[in-house]
Amino acid sequence: MGKRRSERELLRGLSKKQKKHLKEFGEEHPFHDKVTGRPEATQICELSENSDKSSAESDSETEVEQVSVYHKLLATLKTSPESESEEEEDESESEDAGESETEMDSEGSQETGEAEGGEEDKNHVPEQEEATDTAEQMLGQDQADGADSSCDPSHGVIEEFTDVKHESEFSLETNFMEEESADCNADKRDGNSSQAFSEDPFKQHMDKELEEKEVEKMSALPRTSSQSKWPRLGQLTFSSTLEKCKTLKADKEVDVKQLYLHKPLESTWPKVNKQFLCSMNKPGDTSFTPLQRELFCVMNTYWDLFYPERNALTNGEEIRHAYCLHALNHVLKANAQVLSNNAKRRHQKPGADSDDYRDQGLTRPKVLMIVPFRECALRIVHIFISLLEVNDKRKIDVSNKKRFKGEFGSDPEEKPPNLKRPEDYEAVFAGNIDDHFRIGVAILQKSVRLYAPFYSSDIIIASPLGMRTIIGAEGEKKRDFDFLSSIEILIIDQADIYLMQNWEHVLHLMKHINLLPLDSHGVDFSRVRMLNLNNWSKYYRQTLLFSALQEPQINSVFNKHCFNYTGQVAVRNVPLSGSISHVVVQLPHVFRRLEAENSTSVIDTRFQFFIEKVLPEYRDAIMSHTLIYVPSYFDYVRLRNYFKKEDLNFTHICEYTKKAGVCRARRFFLKGEKQFLLFTERFHFYKRYVIKGIRNLIFYELPTYSHFYSEICNMMKATDNGVDATWTCTVLYSKYDAQKLAAVVGIDRTAQMLQSKKNVHLFVTGENE
Repeated sequence: MGKRRSERELLRGLSKKQKKHLKEFGEEHPFHDKVTGRPEATQICELSENSDKSSAESDSETEVEQVSVYHKLLATLKTSPESESEEEEDESESEDAGESETEMDSEGSQETGEAEGGEEDKNHVPEQEEATDTAEQMLGQDQADGADSSCDPSHGVIEEFTDVKHESEFSLETNFMEEESADCNADKRDGNSSQAFSEDPFKQHMDKELEEKEVEKMSALPRTSSQSKWPRLGQLTFSSTLEKCKTLKADKEVDVKQLYLHKPLESTWPKVNKQFLCSMNKPGDTSFTPLQRELFCVMNTYWDLFYPERNALTNGEEIRHAYCLHALNHVLKANAQVLSNNAKRRHQKPGADSDDYRDQGLTRPKVLMIVPFRECALRIVHIFISLLEVNDKRKIDVSNKKRFKGEFGSDPEEKPPNLKRPEDYEAVFAGNIDDHFRIGVAILQKSVRLYAPFYSSDIIIASPLGMRTIIGAEGEKKRDFDFLSSIEILIIDQADIYLMQNWEHVLHLMKHINLLPLDSHGVDFSRVRMLNLNNWSKYYRQTLLFSALQEPQINSVFNKHCFNYTGQVAVRNVPLSGSISHVVVQLPHVFRRLEAENSTSVIDTRFQFFIEKVLPEYRDAIMSHTLIYVPSYFDYVRLRNYFKKEDLNFTHICEYTKKAGVCRARRFFLKGEKQFLLFTERFHFYKRYVIKGIRNLIFYELPTYSHFYSEICNMMKATDNGVDATWTCTVLYSKYDAQKLAAVVGIDRTAQMLQSKKNVHLFVTGENE
């Protein structure tokens, strides 16, 4: 009790600035403004003392809470009940000047740009950069050393926890197939069938031996492509380099027994996936939804896949279950092969040729799953556990389960009761939305080990920021990316959200995956596949990329960083109508095309076009209440500096603006005290506030998310005293914005607008259209 009392006293002794620093160090997202309405609770610090451990949890649970006072204070602050005092429609917002908006830690590179000017971040950004530097020092520690977590209170550095107590139990080198249950023994007997052995897609893909000429061909020659149309996925593009491009045919019906699923999955998948099935499914096809059936058909044959129609509201969980099944199936097969060969090698005569047992990579991790938030990782692990539990009576052992739930789960009371946002927003930002995490998962003999060291893990689940801080940058002493050397399946889910975080982290990851390791890490080279020794791992890696939209940067990753010898499959459906059809206000939309020589010069061309041809039309006082929507943060900084230089009457809101600044800007804009409002897309993505008082709207660039276009336009109806006849909307676009333009106006109109000799096109929306 005395220890807890001293911790509480220490917490009370912290200044407001210190508490704020702790919150920022905890990687909080700018999800909603936070006001502490009740005393901080300290129940997390007491969890290990009063809780009973289940049989599924490890002995290391007793060590979970043995950390520094600093760590406990951090946990206390992060779990305090919070509520949002923001009432968007109420002018009293401006009184909350003391509350500040949490900044995005994943955009450290962009915070520097904000420091160029603006009252909202003069003192805030350096503090944030300091926290980021400290986090990188902390998280750059080598996970392979196997040491348990320790803390350095003097420096505020907290090393992440790794489970070292279960190393021998989950080691592939010291376990054998005989120790597994009867189900797995039966699987071993079935695997002896030569026909099943040869037709299994896993064996076909991993056992194929490429020749030097084929590798050179893949590196030098362009891909050949072909088109195909499937009932559910729609228009597919198949591309390959090695041979004349072949296309897959969609399976109308799927028999689970013919999918070569590992034994437990064959019986558990129908039960786990039952929630997505409906009575419309045919009696013989009760395991997959139509979407899952076609997606799994591509996954199970080890093609790369790009699916840009993921929707958090409709099909997000369907897709998550499908790729979890594929990833777990791959890991179970790979581990079963190693355990089987361990048993054979044990009975092998000394000196016998061991080349027949090349069954693993240079490092153990086989699957890397990139997801944006901790909530996503939580759901993935729950799916894995459900797929491995044959029945409710036989629970599998899950090490460190209690710690995992505490760190990746969320408290329902944390969500403000008065927070009203669109459904898609609620679906994306559900649960724990911390974007800085990584966790290793080892799966062996119907047991799951969470927080496994990366070099003892089969699956790594991480965010782009979590990977970036351990990979590090060139020149840093503490960096590690050897564990990525033998990744066989890379899954990038919700790729569009990384555009709102920091896309550079994704590119940095892609540059460091499937490289030769700098250290051997204790590998038995007699068991390593030749493809890994030849540094050809990237040609065998399957990449599954899921996004909510088609975007050039996402397309670039799929086209330039995926080298699978099997080939690539991309879904290429085009939007027919566009989001402009969802605009309900009577409004003229003027689309103005600008001409740019290339994609790099379009940034400067757009800026010059705006200040020379568009802005002069809005300088007149009559054109007040003008909101300028800016998708790129760097364009926002450039415009803000220009407006200051020209001494224009404007205010601005971005994702780094403190709450007091946001309240002032919204009030000034509504009352007409400020003529212009600069408004960033990322602020809208993370906040989705309704901005009142808009009469003139300028889209400096088309929105990344097409539905943002109709949302912003429909904000005009929020002002009751507005005169409809004076409302205007101007949109700037170029030929390099074809995908975004098609998502807004539809594919047919896009073709006409880009090919037309006219540079100005007018659309009118509203009831009297």
